[in-house]
Amino acid sequence: MKPPVPASLTEDKTMLLISCPWCGPREELEFRCGGESHIQRPGPCESVSDERWSDYLFTRKNPKGLHYERWLHAFGCRRWFNVARHTATHRIEAVYAMHEPAPIHLEQGNVL
Repeated sequence: MKPPVPASLTEDKTMLLISCPWCGPREELEFRCGGESHIQRPGPCESVSDERWSDYLFTRKNPKGLHYERWLHAFGCRRWFNVARHTATHRIEAVYAMHEPAPIHLEQGNVL
């Protein structure tokens, strides 16, 4: 007898295994993605144009490839950290603290 066909692709039980810098490897369900990382708020606010402010609020990169994201360990230590993740394969290339810069060696094509 054949196994039942999933009703949708979301029924697939495969998920990311994210290594929290403080708690270690955990399933993706414990985390929340906070969007693109390394975004600088423009300022001072009196001199920022409406166009530049709108760009800061709404414009984000959406690459097919390496992307730097902020993640929150919502059901664990509740701390934020950065993740370098490949958007096509979902492979996590690096995990690093919020205050650290993006790993340069990844941008040069030398993935881990």
